[in-house]
Amino acid sequence: MPGFRVDQRDIEFVLYEQLKLERCLGYGPYQGMGRETWEMVLEEGVRMAQEVLAPANRESDRSGTFLKEGRAVIPEVFYSLYEQFREGGWVAPGNNPEFGGMGLPAPLTVALAEVFTGACSSFLFFTGLSSSAAHLIEVFGDERLRSLCVERMYTGEWGGTMCLTEPGAGTTVGDLTTTATPIADSEEYLIEGNKIFISAGDHDLTENIIHLVLARVPGDCAGTKGISLFAVPKYQLDEGGRPGERNDVTVTGVEHKMGIKGSPTCALAFGEEGRCRGWLVGERTKGIVYMFQMMNEARLLTGAQGTGIANGAYQQALAYAKERVQGPALSDRRAVPESIPIINHPDVRRNLVMAKALSEGLRALLLQTAMYAEQAKNDPEESARQRAGELQNFLTPVCKAYASDQGFRVTELAVQIHGGYGYISEYEVEQYMRDVKIASLYEGTNGIQAMDLLGRKMRLNDGALFMTWMQELTAAVEGCDPEVGELGEAVLAARDCVGKTAMYFQGISSRDVELAFLGATPFLEMVGHTEVGRLLMTQASIATERLKVLKAEAGIVRGPMERRFMETNPEARFYDAKVKTATFYCHQVLPRVGALSGAILSADRSALEIVL
Repeated sequence: MPGFRVDQRDIEFVLYEQLKLERCLGYGPYQGMGRETWEMVLEEGVRMAQEVLAPANRESDRSGTFLKEGRAVIPEVFYSLYEQFREGGWVAPGNNPEFGGMGLPAPLTVALAEVFTGACSSFLFFTGLSSSAAHLIEVFGDERLRSLCVERMYTGEWGGTMCLTEPGAGTTVGDLTTTATPIADSEEYLIEGNKIFISAGDHDLTENIIHLVLARVPGDCAGTKGISLFAVPKYQLDEGGRPGERNDVTVTGVEHKMGIKGSPTCALAFGEEGRCRGWLVGERTKGIVYMFQMMNEARLLTGAQGTGIANGAYQQALAYAKERVQGPALSDRRAVPESIPIINHPDVRRNLVMAKALSEGLRALLLQTAMYAEQAKNDPEESARQRAGELQNFLTPVCKAYASDQGFRVTELAVQIHGGYGYISEYEVEQYMRDVKIASLYEGTNGIQAMDLLGRKMRLNDGALFMTWMQELTAAVEGCDPEVGELGEAVLAARDCVGKTAMYFQGISSRDVELAFLGATPFLEMVGHTEVGRLLMTQASIATERLKVLKAEAGIVRGPMERRFMETNPEARFYDAKVKTATFYCHQVLPRVGALSGAILSADRSALEIVL
């Protein structure tokens, strides 16, 4: 059976040929670094994923997590894995090196997240949430809290969680009932309440866990505007900042899940005995504002989870299709035809190329958005920072929702390519499909992401974010090699469908808001298809130019020699596949944008009017 595989060549293509990551070397935080360093980091990350994380994936799925004597018991294999991960510095690759992070640029950090989550998704909850929680404390916490927590969390000595959801307050966070009562003559608060679905909510991989808990101070206003944020340690700290006695944080349950079974998803009770203490992070009633930093980081990482698992599933399906021999070629008319590898059968090839186009397109989407985040933070030109920030803001819900939905679709294709073997646990694509499904549900369900895109991002600054994205599409087409002009026309046609649909929403939202939001999810899918089409078209343009050079150097002209050249020259084969993948996508996927637009423009209200 094929093991976990990473297409490092494609990651490097996106980073260096498409995104021109070397531009970041001119930014202050990366002066003194070099492409050679980044390439070494990626290579070592791939090795860590393939040799250390991936072998733990199935074992952790089979052992799972469970509650025993008031604590979450996690897979045994994670203990040695966690130590190796810590020693390699992988807990906080993109965070501040002054506190123990690697300080890598965002696109490389997201690329590593993709590789790691593809290798063992359930393990990354221990480290990904810790670094994001620590980053929130670094930005918004006071000096004492920063000095206590940030370095310990970036280095993996301590863990971290995000505690938002309650039994009666999921998406409607403002309905929470957890309270934080000030303690007289103290900077601490007594925390009391219950939280559920807390990823990595309890474990003993670290000597302490810092729970970031949303709660309301009695007397503060109702709704999200009255919520504050508190850092609540699993163990109380002594005067030297060392963990001591348990802090009245009780594990009341460990969820039995469809996937990511190695990650302890916990229900936590704070203050059952009235002695749970926590520290205010930042200012009172600003909790939801602070938490959005962590949530937006988590949304990008959730997209990376969908992308990583999609690419892992595609690589497994590709390897299986090359090895599995079954059935003769359709053109074989001999009396006793010879069976061939299933990769040669048309339907299997269609599924494979669809999986390839989607998984590579998702990778480009995530890394491009991470590049926008990098530019928004560090580009020396104010106008460039503003433009990049608008694009990052606009595409964040797309990264989360589109990448997780299409990531699930790729795992479905991978199972289909495996046939009956894909449905049994001997082949890992079955686990991939279960593990990726959660990505469309947490960090705000994909329906919420669609509502955010349509109801908020489209309206911000009088539609400036949307118009900036539309301009980006046009500029990308204008900058492409003329030989991919057909692909550019397909992208522009999709762009026009999106623009027409946006105008429809503008006209209808004020008089029929429910009908408008009935189209939110298909509209996000339209944007996702179009953006990925743009990115794959750009890849095809780059590949076309590179192929011209390679063919000229080899003296290749069109004809039989060209096919042989592709088969024997790995670089030529890679670039030729880029062109054909983009062509497939523009013909097979981009037309769906028009179909989705037509469905929305029909103004069909049957889903709202039907009696169920």
